[in-house]
Amino acid sequence: MPNTDKIYIYENKKEEYHLIAVPDQHWSCLIKYEEGSVAAREKLVQSLEQRLNKEEAGLLADKIGQWITEM
Repeated sequence: MPNTDKIYIYENKKEEYHLIAVPDQHWSCLIKYEEGSVAAREKLVQSLEQRLNKEEAGLLADKIGQWITEM
């Protein structure tokens, strides 16, 4: 799994979205609340696969999904 020491999650409650960034991978993604957990995970995996292998992308998408659900 990729190094997850530097993952940043910004939540904008007023506009209802999360902005997730992994600077070491030169990657970021915006997830709107309305997308729901399944659609959000798919979006994260598809986007992360541009920078990571399929397994790493899936694992990181699961972690990010868990974190934004807990916020």
